[in-house]
Amino acid sequence: MIDTIQIQLLLATFAAWANRQQAGLITYLVEENRVLKEQLESGGKRLRLTDDQRRRLAAKGKPLGRKALRKIATIVTPETILGWHRRLIAAKWTYPHRRLGRPSVMREIRELTLIRQKATHVSGILRERIGRNPRFLPITIRGRTESMLRLRFPSESAPHDR
Repeated sequence: MIDTIQIQLLLATFAAWANRQQAGLITYLVEENRVLKEQLESGGKRLRLTDDQRRRLAAKGKPLGRKALRKIATIVTPETILGWHRRLIAAKWTYPHRRLGRPSVMREIRELTLIRQKATHVSGILRERIGRNPRFLPITIRGRTESMLRLRFPSESAPHDR
């Protein structure tokens, strides 16, 4: 036989679940009323919701689900509210995809290498300072990186590098 304590526990669990459902419905309706009051204060004939109002309705409406929203949502359809949630709230948690593989050469290194490459093809003092003196550059560039950059970015002043 079912003990009275088990029945009481079952009833208490059901009451808590029903209370949570009702609290969710009430918070959504309160938010919807707040949005409607804001629209009445703005004086417009047509409802034009801001992104903040859409976000608030979507945040309150999503946990309720489509079925409950069909019963209580009066401003817009449940599909619209759930669409707002996908667009305005869920988009907040999308992160840019990380590139796979080895990171590219830093822009400063690439520019300094191109300066050095152009300088080695120029005659005169500049060639003396840059082309033959790697200490002129503030960093050390390995030969493999420099040759890779020369292949990727051929200099216009040195057609024989292409």
